[in-house]
Amino acid sequence: MTLIMGVVNVTPDSFSDGGRYVDADAAVAHGLQLRAQGADILDVGGESTRPGAERVSPEVEQERVLPVVRALAEAGVVVSIDTMNASTAAAAVEAGARIVNDVSGGMADPAMLATVASAAADVVLQHWRGHSADMYASAVYDDVVADVVGELAARIEAAAAAGIDPSRVIVDPGIGFGKRGEQNWETLRGLDRFVEMGQRVLIGTSRKRFLAEALAEDPADASEARRDLATAVTSALAAQAGVWAVRVHDVAATRDALVVAGRWAGADGSDGREG
Repeated sequence: MTLIMGVVNVTPDSFSDGGRYVDADAAVAHGLQLRAQGADILDVGGESTRPGAERVSPEVEQERVLPVVRALAEAGVVVSIDTMNASTAAAAVEAGARIVNDVSGGMADPAMLATVASAAADVVLQHWRGHSADMYASAVYDDVVADVVGELAARIEAAAAAGIDPSRVIVDPGIGFGKRGEQNWETLRGLDRFVEMGQRVLIGTSRKRFLAEALAEDPADASEARRDLATAVTSALAAQAGVWAVRVHDVAATRDALVVAGRWAGADGSDGREG
């Protein structure tokens, strides 16, 4: 069964929904709505990782996310904290988060892996080649799938060396991070290689530029609704490839896509997402 991770951005500048839910009460309400629509996990973030985004301090990040994490966890939601800062990860886990989603794979903050090792939380290690402001400068690969698999394997080893049991590690190939258009498609075509690594695999294609580039000559002409449809398609295909979870903004459309894909595959569960 592929899980759905719903995105809750508590930021003024995220590429898709920045500013909509910067107020804590609005963010919590949005998160509860996503859960009602079928989200299994909510990923709360207080720092945009869109291309060109500027960093924010851990203090600002925590001011944004901790009230949201706490309220959602108290409501019984499985919460993931989307952060590259060890101090934010520790505070969020204390507030009830059960997953630390680090888009840098533990590389941005040297204290992150040790912090996670001592916390009662799983960790997402994403493939990463630098901060958003200049990540495309490193989008050079001999073989993008083989290179990303190798670099993620190194992060799993680093996590183990820090004391994190491999059973707690989830890997994310980092669609859109340090990868240009076709490199993202090549990575998705190679999902079986990531699944074969033996870790749970998280995929996040939601509303990203490479989808817009596939839909329209000018990506600006690809509306949010069109990107959400493309996201649902890629999420269903990722589920068929065996990923553990998909990270999306539009939970309802993705759930419908997974239900239909599950029925196509012969699933007999009531929600259609088995198999």
